[in-house]
Amino acid sequence: MQLLLKSIFTCALFVIFVYATAQSLAKVQQNDERYTLLNGTSSSESNLSQGHFLSRRLRQAGQGEEGEQGVPVQIEDENKDPMKAAGPEVEKLRECSPGLVLPLWMPQTNISIGDRLVRGFVYFMLLIYLFVGVSIIADRFMASIEAITSIERSVVVRGPHNEKQVMHVRIWNETVANLTLMALGSSAPEILLSVIEIYAKKFESGDLGPGTIVGSAAYNLFMIIAVCMIWIPAGEVRRIRHLRVFTVTAAFSIFAYVWLWLILSVFTPGIISVWEAIVTLLFFPLTVLWAYIAERRLLVYKYMDKNYRVNKRGTVVAGEHDQVEMDAEKGGPRALTATPTSRGNEAEAFDEARREYIQVLTELRQKYPDAELEQLEMMAQEQVLARSNKSRAFYRIQATRRMVGSGNLMRKIQERAHSDLTEVKAQLHPSEDDDGDEPTRVYFEPGHYTVMENCGEFEVRVVRRGDISNYATVSFETQDGTASAGTDFVGKRGQLNFPPGVDEQRFRIEVIDDDVFEEDECFYIRLFNPSENIKLAVPQIATVMILDDDHAGIFAFTDSAFEISESVGLYEVKIMRYSGARGTVIVPYWTESGSAMPGKDYEDAHGELVFENNETEKIIEILILEESSYEKDVSFKVHIGEPRLAPDSTHYYDINKESFFNRFFEKHEHTGDPTHDELAAKIEEVEKKSPQDLTELDRILLLSKPRNGELTTAYVRIRESQEFKATVDKLVAKANVSAVLGTSSWKEQFKDALTVLPSDESEFDNDDEVEEEVPSCFSYISHFVCLFWKVLFAFVPPTDICGGYVTFVVSIFVIGVITAIIGDAATYFGCALNIKDSVTAILFVALGTSIPDTFASMIAAKHDEGADNCIGNVTGSNAVNVFLGIGLAWTIAAVYHSSNGGTFNVEPGTIGFAVALFCGEALIAILLIMVRRWTKGIGAELGGPKVSKYVSAGILVFLWVFYVVICTLEAYDVIVI
Repeated sequence: MQLLLKSIFTCALFVIFVYATAQSLAKVQQNDERYTLLNGTSSSESNLSQGHFLSRRLRQAGQGEEGEQGVPVQIEDENKDPMKAAGPEVEKLRECSPGLVLPLWMPQTNISIGDRLVRGFVYFMLLIYLFVGVSIIADRFMASIEAITSIERSVVVRGPHNEKQVMHVRIWNETVANLTLMALGSSAPEILLSVIEIYAKKFESGDLGPGTIVGSAAYNLFMIIAVCMIWIPAGEVRRIRHLRVFTVTAAFSIFAYVWLWLILSVFTPGIISVWEAIVTLLFFPLTVLWAYIAERRLLVYKYMDKNYRVNKRGTVVAGEHDQVEMDAEKGGPRALTATPTSRGNEAEAFDEARREYIQVLTELRQKYPDAELEQLEMMAQEQVLARSNKSRAFYRIQATRRMVGSGNLMRKIQERAHSDLTEVKAQLHPSEDDDGDEPTRVYFEPGHYTVMENCGEFEVRVVRRGDISNYATVSFETQDGTASAGTDFVGKRGQLNFPPGVDEQRFRIEVIDDDVFEEDECFYIRLFNPSENIKLAVPQIATVMILDDDHAGIFAFTDSAFEISESVGLYEVKIMRYSGARGTVIVPYWTESGSAMPGKDYEDAHGELVFENNETEKIIEILILEESSYEKDVSFKVHIGEPRLAPDSTHYYDINKESFFNRFFEKHEHTGDPTHDELAAKIEEVEKKSPQDLTELDRILLLSKPRNGELTTAYVRIRESQEFKATVDKLVAKANVSAVLGTSSWKEQFKDALTVLPSDESEFDNDDEVEEEVPSCFSYISHFVCLFWKVLFAFVPPTDICGGYVTFVVSIFVIGVITAIIGDAATYFGCALNIKDSVTAILFVALGTSIPDTFASMIAAKHDEGADNCIGNVTGSNAVNVFLGIGLAWTIAAVYHSSNGGTFNVEPGTIGFAVALFCGEALIAILLIMVRRWTKGIGAELGGPKVSKYVSAGILVFLWVFYVVICTLEAYDVIVI
C-alpha cells in the first residue's frame, strides 16, 4: 500500500509537471508562429487573407469590419510592432534577465523547442543538485543551533532527604528554541530565498520567494502530515504532547496567511506600506512569546515557578508542563502531578530519568547475566540515548545522512555512549600512573603479613616505583611489638640495594616455634635511611602477625558490620581463625533476615565451614540480588555457631605428634595413641568441674578447645553503590543526543565526508543479533554524487569552536550563497520552459526545500513517542516562514522605497489567490487533526486504525493536489478570479 501511494504521488507530480510544461511550450510555439505571420503582413498586403493564423482583431481590421478611417492607420502602426499587433491574445515571450550569481545561458533569442527542453532539463538537474547541497549545509547549520541551545547552567535543587543537589539545566527554553533557531534552521533556504530575491530584483517584489514559502507551507501541512499518518507502524498512535503550544502555533500559522491576504488584497491592495511590513515582522516574536506563555501557563498560574524536567532526549530543560498533561492522559506510571511537591518537579524529573536508566540496566543484566558491569553500563547508556526522543535537528540530520550515504546517526550514539562511560570512569578513578613529576618511592608491598608460628621463615617484599634508572639503597630493621626478638622471631637489620632497572628486593625473616600456648603476637619491620634519589612512602612500616598454632583456635568475623552495594553480586564474608590453627574444625553459619528479605535482596545461605589444619580463614559466599534501586538501605545478619573439632579424625594427631598436647598427654596419662574422641571426652569432663577445682592441665585443655570470639554476628548493610550512583548521575547528565550532532574537529568532519557507511534501519530500531551491514549500491552512488558538497562543507568550522556560533555564522552565509544560485536556476528553469515563477515556486522549489523535512518527519513519526516533531514543527515553521521570511524581505523593500519617496508595489496575482486558497484548506486540515485526536476510536493525530488513517491521509493528499492544480490553472488564466 505504501508503494502504491508513493507511485500515485509521483505520477501526480509528473502529470502536473507535464501539463504545465506542455501548456507553456504550446503557447511559446503559438507565439512564435504568430510572430512569423505578423512579420509577413508588414511586407505584403495579400498575406492578410490568411486570417485563420491571425488574431480575431487583425482579421476584423483586414476585412474592414470597423469601417472607420483610423483603422488602416492603426494597422499600419501595429505592423511596425507585430507583437503589439497581436493584441491580448498573444502573450509576449519571457526574456531571461541575468541572475545574481549564476551566469545566463546564451543565446536567448531564436531558441527551438528542443533547445528549451534541453535547457530546462539541465536547470532541473542543477536544481536537484543544489537542493541536496543546501540540505547538507542546512544540517550543519542545525547542528550549530543544537550546540547553541544546549548551553547549560548549574542550579541547586533539594534531594529526597532535603540534601542539596547540583544539576545542569539548559539556558534556552525548549519551546523558544524550537520556534526561533530550530525553525530558522529548517526554513533557512525559504527565508533567505525571499530576502535574496528582493535584493536581486532591486527591491521590487517577485513571485519566487513568497511562492516558495506558501507552496512549502501547503506541502508541509498536507503532504508531510499525510505521509506521517500512514507511516506509523500498525497498531500504534502518536499524540501531540504539547497541545497548548501546538494550538498557539496552529492558530498563528493560519493567521499568518490570513494577514498576508489582508495586506495584499484588503488594506492597501497592491501596495505594502512600511507599517504593514513591520507589523508582519513583529508577529514573529509575538508568536514565540505567546507560545512561551502557553507552555509555561503564565496565564493560568499567578506566579511563575522555575520548574525543570529531564525530557526524553535526556536533557534537563526548563518548563514543558505539557508533558504532565500527556502522561496524565496516558495514565502511565511516569505521570507527574502538576502540584508542586516538597522536593520540586525538577528533582522528581531527574529521579525519573535515573530510574529509566537503571531499569534499562536491569533489563540488560537479566539478558546478559555474565557480562561485566562496565559493559552493561555502556550498553545501558547507548539504549537510553537511542530510546530518548530526538530533536527536529536530529531527525533532519539523520534523514540527510542516510540520503547522501553518510550512514546512521545511531553509530555515533554508540561511539558517544562508549566515550561517555570512559570519561565518567576516568573522573571517578583518576589515573595514578603518571609518575613523571613525583619522586622515586620505596615502600613495603604488602604492608601486612600473617604467618603461622611453625612456618619457619617468610619472605618480605620491598618495591621501588617511579624512576628506576638510578642506583638506590634503603635500610631495614625489625622492631618488637607484642612479639619479642629472640623468643618469637629472629631480629634482623640490613640494607637493600636497588641497581638500575631493578624495582623490587626481598629478604627473609625467621619465626621461632615453641610449645607454649600464647595469644597471637605481632612485630614490625621498618624502612629507614633511603639514599638521596628516593623517598620513603606508605607503608614504610610493615606489620607481621604471628598466629599461635598450638591450639584449635578462636573463630570470629573480621568486623561486626559490612556495607556493600546491591550491585556487588556474590559477596564474600570472611571468618578468621586466630590464637591457634591446629586440627580440623567445623564452624556452622546461617543468615537471618532483617529489613533485607531473602529472595528479594539476597539469597539465604547456611551451612558449615571446615577449617583444615593450619588454615586461618574461610569465606561465606552470599548472593546479593540486584533490585535496580537507586537509593537503598536494608540489612540482614550473618551468624556463626559454636565451632567443634571434626569427628572421627586422627589427622590432628597424626600431623602433630610432636606438639605440646601430645607430649603432655603421653607424659601424664598415655595409655596408647590418643584419639580425637579421647581428647574430646577429657575436655568435656573438665568442663563439668568448678573453676576452683581446675588444675593446670585442665586449664590448658580448655584453652585448646576451639571456641568463638567476640564477633559471632555480623550485620550486612546493602546500599546503593556510591560509584554506581555517581556513574548513573553523570551518565544521565550526559545522556544528551544533541552532542552526537556536532563535531569536535576538522579531522572528524573530513573523515565523515570521505567515509561511506550503511544507512541500515536495524541499528535505529535497536534490533539485537543483527549482522553488521555493508554499504549498499545506493549508498555508494549517493556518496560519490554528493562527495563535492560533503568535502566542501567539511571546511566549515566544527561546532565545538566557540559553542557553535562560528559554525552558525559560516553556515548561514553558505546557505545564502547556495540559495541565491537556487533562485537564479529556478528563474532560468521557468524562463526556458516559459513557466511562471509562481508555478515554479509552488511546484518545484517548495518541494525541493521540503523533501528533507519529509524524510525527517517520517523517521520522527516512526521512532518518537509523540507527534510534536511531525506536526508541531510544521505549524511553527509555517508561521515563522511568513512572519520572518516575508516580513523581513518586505520590511527591507518597503523601507527602501519609502526612503526614496516611492511605494513598494506587490501585485496580489497568483500569490494572493494561493494564500486565500491555502487558508481555507488549512482550516480543514487542522480541524481534521483535532477530530482525530478527540475521536474515541482513534485518540491521536497520527496512526490509529488502518481505514481511518488512510482515509485521513487521502483527504490531506487531495487538499494538496487540489491546491497545486487550482493555483497552476489560475496562474495560466484557465481559472479567472
